[in-house]
Amino acid sequence: MSHKHNNPFKKDIEINDQPQEDNAAENNTEEKQDENNNLQEEYDKLNQQYIRLAADFDNYRKRQEQERENLLKYGAENALKKMIDILDNFERGAKALENVEDCQQVKDSFNLLHKQVYETLQKLGLEEIEAEGKEFDPNFHDAVMQTPTGEHPEHTIINVMQKGYKMGDKVIRPALVNVATAE
Repeated sequence: MSHKHNNPFKKDIEINDQPQEDNAAENNTEEKQDENNNLQEEYDKLNQQYIRLAADFDNYRKRQEQERENLLKYGAENALKKMIDILDNFERGAKALENVEDCQQVKDSFNLLHKQVYETLQKLGLEEIEAEGKEFDPNFHDAVMQTPTGEHPEHTIINVMQKGYKMGDKVIRPALVNVATAE
């Protein structure tokens, strides 16, 4: 014990060591606090960006839904406007044919209106599905009959019962067909 008291340097070292440890601990605590503050700021910044992005996406989704509804609503309106012109022609034709006894004139009027309807539907994107003489394709044709024959190759469409239509790649109505089979 006397040895400890007799050595004044050891006491100084012990006294000096204690504040250095406290300073290091305080510096370490301050560094950790700064790091925590930086991390909190970064978290808050990212959280705000996330909230803005979520709100922007929700607004985008609502806008897209509204545009889709408008397309359906006004797309049908556009088609109806084109069909109204045809309806007007039918009404004019009906009035013009009230006193007509010439059957050929009635046929000509009917054919003219049919042509107008078909051309208007084509402008709207309607396409007839080719069928007669073609090979049967279940994506475009619906076989309602099969006829054994040697006159046509097997799986060839020999008769169309009802025309099929498509719009672009989408089939609106498949063609109802009679397909040749082997005898």
